[in-house]
Amino acid sequence: MIPALGEFALWIALPISIWGCVLAFLGGRWNRGDLVLSAERSTYAISILFIIASIGIIAAFMRDQFQYWYVYNYSSTNLHPFFKFAGLWAGQRGSLLFWGLNLSLFASLAVWMNRSRNRDLMPYMNGVLLAFIGFFISISLFVTPPFEQLGFTPADGRGLNPQLQNYWMTIHPPTMYVGFTSFNVPFAFAISALMVGRLDARWIQATRKWILTSWFFLTLAIIFGMRWAYEELGWGGFWFWDPVENASLLPWLVATAFLHSVMIQESRGMLKVWNMGLVLLTFLMTIFATFLTRSGLIESVHSFAQNLTIAWIFLGCMGITGAVCLVLIVWRYPVLVSERQFESALSRESAFLLNNLVLLGAAFAVIWGTMFPLLTEGLTGSKVAVGPPFFNQVNIPIGLILLALMGIGPVIAWRKASARNLKKNFLLPVAVLVSTAAVLFSAGVRHPYALLTFSIGAFVLTIIVVEFWKGTRARARIERENAFTAFVHLVRRNRRRWGGYIVHVGVVVMFMGFAGSAFNREVRQSMVPGDSVAVDSPFGHEYVLTYQGLSTTLVPSMRQAIALFSVEKDGVPAGSITTQRQLNLAVSPPQPISEVGIRSTFVEDLYLILATVDDEVLLGSNEPEFQQATFQFQINPLVPWIWYGGLVIAAGALIGLWPGAGVPTRTGRLGTGSRRQDTSTPTPRSDAAATLG
Repeated sequence: MIPALGEFALWIALPISIWGCVLAFLGGRWNRGDLVLSAERSTYAISILFIIASIGIIAAFMRDQFQYWYVYNYSSTNLHPFFKFAGLWAGQRGSLLFWGLNLSLFASLAVWMNRSRNRDLMPYMNGVLLAFIGFFISISLFVTPPFEQLGFTPADGRGLNPQLQNYWMTIHPPTMYVGFTSFNVPFAFAISALMVGRLDARWIQATRKWILTSWFFLTLAIIFGMRWAYEELGWGGFWFWDPVENASLLPWLVATAFLHSVMIQESRGMLKVWNMGLVLLTFLMTIFATFLTRSGLIESVHSFAQNLTIAWIFLGCMGITGAVCLVLIVWRYPVLVSERQFESALSRESAFLLNNLVLLGAAFAVIWGTMFPLLTEGLTGSKVAVGPPFFNQVNIPIGLILLALMGIGPVIAWRKASARNLKKNFLLPVAVLVSTAAVLFSAGVRHPYALLTFSIGAFVLTIIVVEFWKGTRARARIERENAFTAFVHLVRRNRRRWGGYIVHVGVVVMFMGFAGSAFNREVRQSMVPGDSVAVDSPFGHEYVLTYQGLSTTLVPSMRQAIALFSVEKDGVPAGSITTQRQLNLAVSPPQPISEVGIRSTFVEDLYLILATVDDEVLLGSNEPEFQQATFQFQINPLVPWIWYGGLVIAAGALIGLWPGAGVPTRTGRLGTGSRRQDTSTPTPRSDAAATLG
């Protein structure tokens, strides 16, 4: 009953979305408030209908209603209820419905938040969102119907891929969808601003929180996916430059570029065309990522591909949307002309623009490397493999440039940096960079990229620490506060700026975690119970692991072989660690899966993989002669810092998103920004005022 009601809700939502879309554009064109209000109520109604449809899918999973094709292929009677609930986004059909649910909820939230402001933009903004909502409803009804029924009712389902039965994988896809769909709102505001011709900073102010929210969830999603790959796939790393991994990275790179360049438009009235293009390009990258994930044209462990038709639908959507965006920008180009020009290459504007160019260069390199095999196969009939070596060779230098710019951009002067400004802001950080490089080199660090990463990271951290110290000291002196109170009030006064610095700290920590892979230690050995292996850590201590033996268990549709090791660290017992090799019996032929063992400390991971095991063990024999197995032992230095850095990034982004009274703007008003655009030249401020603001 509930799934049938969910399907009915989708059919009702389609005409309402079309009706609301038409009324929104007509209401804006004719200045008819009644039509605009009706369109906004349509958005609210569609959200409710999507909630009903999603409850229908979840109910079908929870009740094991295997007569539904989607439930049959992604669930089973013995599947944990947690993963049954996650079935809503486990496969292509459910994920597209979930995408529409998020989009409708964000559209309703945007309409409600702007019910008494930005009224000239709202009709077109709502109309754009309703058009895309109708697009996803149409796909769910006519291309990938989640409520499609089989001609019979199977006794059990095929089950969920064991590699997806992982906590990180259950939260990674919905977080990614939230990041993708929330960027529809800035895109819709940008399109409405182009249509209305109101291209001052107001549309940016209206979407600032939305853009940061989208970036926040995209960042979390990428980190969650890395954690899943590290724990579940059993190849020893966290990023393999898989096409779908690359797809998730593309909108993040472009959105990051926009978050930085928009500050130039707000402060200097520059880069209007550039910023508009970045917003539109970020949205197109979310559609492109969806195309890659569902096209079936690329090979990926993450792919949802089942229906090649949907790939061309998304490709067509991306083409039409891109063409409309280009026409609107050309139409409004005279209004988008910058108010000022760049005055010097040594300026904050130039540093931010260089940051943008490098980020877009990274995005282009990722697209090129991802699509090149497909292009060569189409043109020559032979596929050329592009693997991690290409991406690392191109993107590691790009990453180091970005890391350096994170320190340079925020403190170099606007318009033109003087020798005094450069000396004041960069003398100490450069000295720390050189000293760090010298100390590490003398300690034996010879890997060039790792040496550069740690040295540049120290440079950036020094700049950030100095900025916090100067700001706290100035506020404590002016407001007569103690250091802790001054620090808290400093961050509260300008959450956007100081939250951004905290994000930069997290990025630096993550980069150092990435650099740790240059010092990985690996031993591969075939062992029988009683054998021991020693693995040296780059930090100077030694792990000795002794193989205790294998045990096998049979869980529903799965045979598990579990290897137990005792661990000694520098001769001192340090507990035990297990690793597994599983055989998924629910598919034909049975699929082997590795479950790694990880023992983490603050600075490194002891990482254990059961690489190969005798088939007799997986078939259930526990005899000693069948317990020989091959193991891969790794010491992964600084990998925990990747996850620590992710936590710091999340904290900084939340500070930037946290609602507050705002900071003084250039017009002298308090709030998140004035609606009146001030195009005057910024007035120089004292060092104390500049630090506080």
